[in-house]
Amino acid sequence: MAQQGTNAAQSPVAVPVETVIVTGSFEPVPLREANRSVVSFDTAEQPLLYNSFTDYLLSDPSIDLQQRGPDGTQADLSIRGATFEQSLVLLNGFRVNDAQTGHHDLDIPLPLEAISRIEVLRGAGSTLYGADAAGGTVNFVTARPKLTELRLRAGAGNDGFNQQRILASYSRGRVAEQLSASRDFSTGFEPDRDFRSSSVASETWIQSGLGTSDVLIAGSDRPFGAAGFYGNFPSWERTKAWFASLRQDLGKRAGAQFAYRRHSDEFVLFRDDPGIYENTHISQSWQGALRGNWHLPREITLSYGADTDNDLIDSNNLGHHARNRGAVYANADLQQWRRVFLSVGAREELFSGGDAQFAPTIAAGVWVREGLRVRGSVSRAFRLPTYTDLYYSDPANVGNPSLRPESAWAFEGGPEWNATGQLVAQLTVFQRREHDDIDYVRSSPTSPWQAENIGSVQFTGIETAATWRLPRAQQLSLAYTWLHADQQVAAGLTSKYVFNYPSNAGVFTWQGTLKDRLSFRTRVGVTQRIHQGAYALWDLAGSRPRGLVRPYLQITNLGNTRYADIPGVLLPGRTVIGGVELVISRDALRHP
Repeated sequence: MAQQGTNAAQSPVAVPVETVIVTGSFEPVPLREANRSVVSFDTAEQPLLYNSFTDYLLSDPSIDLQQRGPDGTQADLSIRGATFEQSLVLLNGFRVNDAQTGHHDLDIPLPLEAISRIEVLRGAGSTLYGADAAGGTVNFVTARPKLTELRLRAGAGNDGFNQQRILASYSRGRVAEQLSASRDFSTGFEPDRDFRSSSVASETWIQSGLGTSDVLIAGSDRPFGAAGFYGNFPSWERTKAWFASLRQDLGKRAGAQFAYRRHSDEFVLFRDDPGIYENTHISQSWQGALRGNWHLPREITLSYGADTDNDLIDSNNLGHHARNRGAVYANADLQQWRRVFLSVGAREELFSGGDAQFAPTIAAGVWVREGLRVRGSVSRAFRLPTYTDLYYSDPANVGNPSLRPESAWAFEGGPEWNATGQLVAQLTVFQRREHDDIDYVRSSPTSPWQAENIGSVQFTGIETAATWRLPRAQQLSLAYTWLHADQQVAAGLTSKYVFNYPSNAGVFTWQGTLKDRLSFRTRVGVTQRIHQGAYALWDLAGSRPRGLVRPYLQITNLGNTRYADIPGVLLPGRTVIGGVELVISRDALRHP
């Protein structure tokens, strides 16, 4: 499964390799020394066993993907019961949350092949990343290619599915380049549930006296049938995204970065008659940051920086709006005797109009004995209302321009066991106390949903995970997350989003390679949403991991379970995808 769980607690990687993470801390740290609950998925290992970003994220029961279709078609991501607007999505540390609506947070403009790993920070992350990181943060990370190679992939499946993907990389000396493109197409498992997802990316790395220069340019185009997504209508939607970023080292202790993102969303209520009701939203954002660190005596590292962000929207429904924000932050990391790790940080974020939010964090980890560590943290987080929350209006949903930002205090702690590397286990107890939650409520089934600050919500949960590394490059993982929420809403009102969380979620995964010739992965996930029955999903995949020609087969929902993550939006039954990848490189020729 190519995953390394909370401090390696869910990792199916067979070879114990020191994993360094960049999410959940101000400076890269080994995963086993992280004071926060972090999960890392290695997407470069066994890529033919996975088809989309969601295949990796579904391996973590603390992540709830409320999908509307296969291939991540408008999937809403939430962590630890938070709403999708309370979960922040990053690309190389840049925000890709859409200011229009949280529904497009996983509309990543890059092909999966361009991503090196996915890191998940469970719990509040506003000290590190600012607004919207209340439930957690997902960071899609690219990396300089290690090989010069060409990969060509083609596959097909049921429901008219076909795919084509390409990855070309060059790495030599001070220069590296990676080009990637993908296209996934399906006629749909139901009428008006077709999709066509395509993306392309180019990333260049240049080494100089200052350090590394990293330039990334990417774009995507995703039209899809949206029948039932927003009510009982044969709708259609098309999103497009453009992304460009520059990251520049300024010596060994500082760096600067800049990014631009443009996202468009075209929505048609009746696909065959757009004139009845149509919305077009175009959002843009500019981001910039200066960051540095200073190594002090007695193993103290001081990190500091300043961020700026501007976003705007041009919409026939939401109107024309813009807002700016800037932030300064500092953090001190302390190590003592290689047994005690302490991190203390704070962020002050300022918004247009003079409002401000303060987000402190304190986190610590202590090695009690060889192989046994206890860690814990206290953090404050906040999120801003989206433009849809503020200004959207239709017969079924009404925004509210008077909404206040949400805020939350998050607490977590628990032990981790990793004595020999063969068995890794962890237990985390957490609680998040939210105030001024933004949700859509109504007083009767015939009333429109109205955006309001509903009061307070408290989530309490337990995460457990264990991983066994077995002989012959096998790894088995078990993980379970339990959640409970208490909500304070005015009497007579019904909530739309807050209470659709999974109260129980468990995942079993196994991955292994037989004699270096065949690789397999299987996943069984069981989910029970609040006030609903449980359902199980079984996925199975196999591939040839080496050689010039590498066939693969992926089966999702093997048991043909009938289910819906979002009420009224049925998801596909059994799906089979098979194909072949052609790999041209020195390594592939050496190992036929």
